[in-house]
Amino acid sequence: MAHKKAGGTTSNGRDSNAKRRGVKRFGGQMVNSGEVILRQKGYWYRPGKNVHVGKDWTIHASIDGKVTFSKKKITTFTGSRSWATLVHIEPVAAK
Repeated sequence: MAHKKAGGTTSNGRDSNAKRRGVKRFGGQMVNSGEVILRQKGYWYRPGKNVHVGKDWTIHASIDGKVTFSKKKITTFTGSRSWATLVHIEPVAAK
């Protein structure tokens, strides 16, 4: 007689690759035009002045400058009011 029951399939052994999301340049850091400021899934951070958003919600710098973050009260899709974090680039005067 068999000593073990039928094996069947296992539910282990699968894992997805890390997506490396998050803030890449923090407030006060200098960035060049086109650099990634942060990668995100969804609209956690909103674009402010001198930044643009890619189709995967990645926020990029449009100009050279210093990264700043701010808060703003917004109306959500359902009509409720909540705080949103905006990402801006402040231009730096040329030397």
